[in-house]
Amino acid sequence: MRGMLSFFVLWLLTKEPMHGQKIAQEIAKRRGTKPTPGTIYPALKDLSQRELIIGEKQGKRIIYSLTSKGRQGIEEACQYFHQVFGEIFEEQTLK
Repeated sequence: MRGMLSFFVLWLLTKEPMHGQKIAQEIAKRRGTKPTPGTIYPALKDLSQRELIIGEKQGKRIIYSLTSKGRQGIEEACQYFHQVFGEIFEEQTLK
């Protein structure tokens, strides 16, 4: 799940910079359940340590955004997902 959560966070940050709570809310909108702080913040820390995102303190919040390395990573991940799972999605949409 960690890999999927990281992918999801990176994808969300392609839309706009966000703080952790907003990221969790956006995930909840799509997944139906909101990740806990004990799930989301370690993922954000990991992505930051891997230099895929950067956090900037604005008031009491840290606003996360993609780095160029993160943008490249999400593009490569999307290509990989499409290559591996594209046929499955195509078959399901034809039914």
